[in-house]
Amino acid sequence: MVTKSDTRPTSKQKQFNLLTTFGYDETCDPTSIISNPSVRPTYRIRFLHMDSVGLRLKIMDDLTTEVIVPEGEYESPDEEHVKKSQGKTSNFPLAPPVFKETPKESGFHKTIRTCLQKIREAMLHHRWLEASQFMSSYCQTLEDTTATMPQLQSEMIWKMGTEILHHNPNSKIEDYNSFYERMKNSGVKQYLVVCLEHAFHFLVKGHFEEAKRQLSIAESWRYGRKSAGQSQRIKLIQAYKGFLDYLIWCNKKATLSIMDDPDAGAIQEMHSYFRQSSVNLKEVMKTPGVWDPFLLSYVDMQEFYNDHDGALKVLNNYSYDNGFPPNPNAHVYLYQYLKKHEAPPKEQIQVLKILHALVPSHALMLEYCSLLLQSGKQSNFGKALGVCLDLLDYACWRNSLDVWSQVKNILLRLRTSEGWSEIVEELMVKRKDWWPALHFTHSSSSKENGELEEIKIFVAEVLCPSASMYSYQVKRQSRGESLCKTKKTKRKRNYVTSRKCRENLKRKREQTSRGRQHKDQCV
Repeated sequence: MVTKSDTRPTSKQKQFNLLTTFGYDETCDPTSIISNPSVRPTYRIRFLHMDSVGLRLKIMDDLTTEVIVPEGEYESPDEEHVKKSQGKTSNFPLAPPVFKETPKESGFHKTIRTCLQKIREAMLHHRWLEASQFMSSYCQTLEDTTATMPQLQSEMIWKMGTEILHHNPNSKIEDYNSFYERMKNSGVKQYLVVCLEHAFHFLVKGHFEEAKRQLSIAESWRYGRKSAGQSQRIKLIQAYKGFLDYLIWCNKKATLSIMDDPDAGAIQEMHSYFRQSSVNLKEVMKTPGVWDPFLLSYVDMQEFYNDHDGALKVLNNYSYDNGFPPNPNAHVYLYQYLKKHEAPPKEQIQVLKILHALVPSHALMLEYCSLLLQSGKQSNFGKALGVCLDLLDYACWRNSLDVWSQVKNILLRLRTSEGWSEIVEELMVKRKDWWPALHFTHSSSSKENGELEEIKIFVAEVLCPSASMYSYQVKRQSRGESLCKTKKTKRKRNYVTSRKCRENLKRKREQTSRGRQHKDQCV
């Protein structure tokens, strides 16, 4: 039992007592303390092996009373400075306190509340070594039988401990494994999520086989009645299990591609990973959701084995099934697949038409315009112009030379057909109030190059005749710049001319002086 000292403690002794209360030992590695609960300082071992809860709380009360110093005693200069600063009124609103003292709390609960505050301060200031030291003691809350919210405590330890381990430079793979295994057994509700995060860690480190083993364990885990949330997590685990099989299949394929005479057993092993992955991924993509990386993995494998019909079927289902949420990427993947395999332009236009309805500012809209113009139909010229104008409605395309050039090209081709003015008027009726101010102003022209200015002058005269002042401003600005250049050239030419004159005059004077000297010598 630790007893209070009768002598006045120094600041160094108080600091040592505080760290001892939180389980700190200079001979222990903080990283191993988090991951391995068996590695504990002397006070920790005595504390954890007490059978009586009352005796346990009494020990913590004794330790807490040793740490707490009465107000007004042993105040350091820093504490006096803090008190003075606290006396000043602040104009900023104060945030509510995070760590509140509850009535009738024991010394143990007061200690863990202080420990949690120390962990928070250390993490906010990125003092990860110090945070790991305090975290090793905060893990005692998992064994507290009087806790009102044990699930919340275990979740806090899981998230804070994972963050500390990720940022601690001394962390090892064994520390991660030990910590995750302890968290899996600390709460039933978060078992699947912890397993999934454990697999993510192996996935990032490149240990695909270990990650797959963790997911297989999680997939076979059962507890009580299966809830809706548990079913969703199991579906996600199955998806990542198929994705890991795909990654292993890619590695096997890359290895076999560089071999002159690949072994039949290795080829069979690669095919087995393909079958496992395709079965899992195909089953997962029947469930409505956003499965972009898993879809691409499945399509890649189907392409490798020349099953284009199967890949196209999955892409069409992912894009057009009403049970799935609207996903622009689904139409992007379908269009890229059709373009890669040289599908008819009509099919590509149909896919891009839906993408245009979802994301009018997408970069593929330029290809959509090109396909509409290549069709040669007069009715598609107006559609292409509308697509380009929709692009220019967004600031990211405002100074794009490609879009403005496409608009000019469409207008030149559209003016050869009848009724082109009605098409232009219909497209510009909703833009006439704000389009000129967005694109055809003096400030915008000052940031453009000469080629873009010429194109915009032509487009402004056709689409917005009221913005004819734009062409006048551009011409005036260019004329002013050319006039300024002319003046600079003249000034430079005059300077050069005057310099040559001075050099000639100087040369003549030197010749005259040399002639006089020669004449005097002859006399």
